[in-house]
Amino acid sequence: MNEEDLRAQINSLIRDEIQENINDYVDSVEQTKKAGLGFVSNDDSDQLKVKVSQKEIDKIIKEYKKMKKSERSNLSQVKKLGLVDKHGRPLK
Repeated sequence: MNEEDLRAQINSLIRDEIQENINDYVDSVEQTKKAGLGFVSNDDSDQLKVKVSQKEIDKIIKEYKKMKKSERSNLSQVKKLGLVDKHGRPLK
């Protein structure tokens, strides 16, 4: 998987998480309006803007690559096999 694909997947995950939070907020505002509780401002004309630092995305990609590299290591492959030593303890 190349770095551009990783960036696209990370951006998609971030968008999905933000959209989920927005949906939860809208649902809570609608329920508040129905119940007549609290004060809700009418800011429907405002747009939501979110900025995600490119440095944070780069950190996520670096951590992902590190995890994938360790998964491909020989020691990781041995752990996946579930081998045990002569005393029946799992190999570390």
